[in-house]
Amino acid sequence: MNARLREIPYNYTSFSDREIVIRLLGEDAWQALLELREERRTGRSARMLYEVLGDIWVVSRNPYIEDDLIDNPRRRQALIDALNHRLHDVEKRAQGQSATDTGRDAKVAMLLARAREAVAAFAARFRHTYDMRRKAVRVLSRSTHPDNIQFDGLARVSHVTDATDWRVEYPFVVVNPENEDEVAAIVRDLIAL
Repeated sequence: MNARLREIPYNYTSFSDREIVIRLLGEDAWQALLELREERRTGRSARMLYEVLGDIWVVSRNPYIEDDLIDNPRRRQALIDALNHRLHDVEKRAQGQSATDTGRDAKVAMLLARAREAVAAFAARFRHTYDMRRKAVRVLSRSTHPDNIQFDGLARVSHVTDATDWRVEYPFVVVNPENEDEVAAIVRDLIAL
């Protein structure tokens, strides 16, 4: 199989599958995936794992979807449930195969554990983001009008880059001071946050 082939769905970013796996699961998980690739029979379990990673990645890289999921707890929970369901299916498939290779089983168990941790962290991030947004508004409102504090996808996408085209990390918040007198207090508030 061509190692350059992208297997993570929805990955329209400049990050390779390797970089995404390392960010979400760790370097040793990527190595385990490479080793398991040679043993694939149908590749169904690998596809389900990559779908989980793709879903996490697309939401984390798209502030519009992230905002929608923050605002819609039922939709968010449905996504989390679907991710966990796929991982459960991977586990069932692994248990259904003959347990003749303990090294393979250990790699699959490690990948499943890491993927579950990634899903749990992904789920927790929504509440954390919501709480941090409320705190940011409370703190920054002392220095500027609340209308000048923006978390929406459009504001964040518009300020994700400078003169380069490297869109690597989205800002958490965009603040538009009313005048230059507010700038020092806003910077101080942001450092405190």
